[in-house]
Amino acid sequence: MASIATENYKFQRIITLIGVLLFIVKIYAWYVTNSVAILTDALESTINVIAGFIGLYSLYLSALPKDQNHPYGHGKAEFISASIEGTLISIAGVVIIYEAIGELKSPKAIQQLDFGLILIAITAVINYLLGYYAIKKGKKNNSLALIASGKHLQTDTFSTIGIVIGLIVLYFTKIAWIDSVTALLFAAFIIYTGYKILRESISGIMDETDELLLNEVVGFLNENRRVNWIDLHNLRIIKYGSTLHFDCHLTVPWYFNIEEGHSEVDALEATVINHFGNRIELFVHLDACIENSCSICTKTNCELRKHPFKQKINWTIANISTNQKHQLYFIEQ
Repeated sequence: MASIATENYKFQRIITLIGVLLFIVKIYAWYVTNSVAILTDALESTINVIAGFIGLYSLYLSALPKDQNHPYGHGKAEFISASIEGTLISIAGVVIIYEAIGELKSPKAIQQLDFGLILIAITAVINYLLGYYAIKKGKKNNSLALIASGKHLQTDTFSTIGIVIGLIVLYFTKIAWIDSVTALLFAAFIIYTGYKILRESISGIMDETDELLLNEVVGFLNENRRVNWIDLHNLRIIKYGSTLHFDCHLTVPWYFNIEEGHSEVDALEATVINHFGNRIELFVHLDACIENSCSICTKTNCELRKHPFKQKINWTIANISTNQKHQLYFIEQ
């Protein structure tokens, strides 16, 4: 197992274990209070447990080395895991709405509410802290499965806080329907969170362009470009769990030999890895410059220049992603 993938897997194990313990606490709190709002929280924790095990398995798969059947690794399993988690979260929201409407029609007596409030308040604090560290580690290691788990835990925290507020109002007012209304409000919030996780996972499965990532890539490449990198185009970035695959075409002077061209590829790879770390796989196709490239080439010591330099082309998402070389006539049209 790769080190980053193994680190993600171990952290997900902690999340899953704590999720099981907190679920038990919430079920006990519901048992002693008979509150549908607390049942709402417990049902969401049921999804936490299921999703935790799914995430754990996906991170185990993601950490497996590449093989003949999976030349790009097993990282896509994280997106599948996140999509299942998003779906389960939304289903939990629908179940909560069903239970809350039933309680509105025939509300039950709430018991030992003060004790139940203390129990779920403790679970809220634990969930928030665990979710914060899961999101932080997920962003650092580019793991959607960990980010999804963290967001799920924080969603659980926010819904628990709302439920606690609603139950405090119920505790002092003794108005029975507040319990069900509180559950309904946060069921809608839970469904929305599930949709967001599902949407992000589907975009990963479909290799949808990540605008924020592309902006970051274009920015640091512009800052670190070398004089022999006349042009960079046809850039594509594909996510496989914690691994990023870069494909691009690099234009260098036509008279470079293989060793000189390879040296420029090595320099580009080192620049990218220095920024993103070893989770990068870079595939570079070398192009030779053509006569029309002279107008955008900043190389001052080129003895074979055919045309004077006119303009340096800043790399942008628009021109770095196209399969067209950035000749000046193309940029102006």
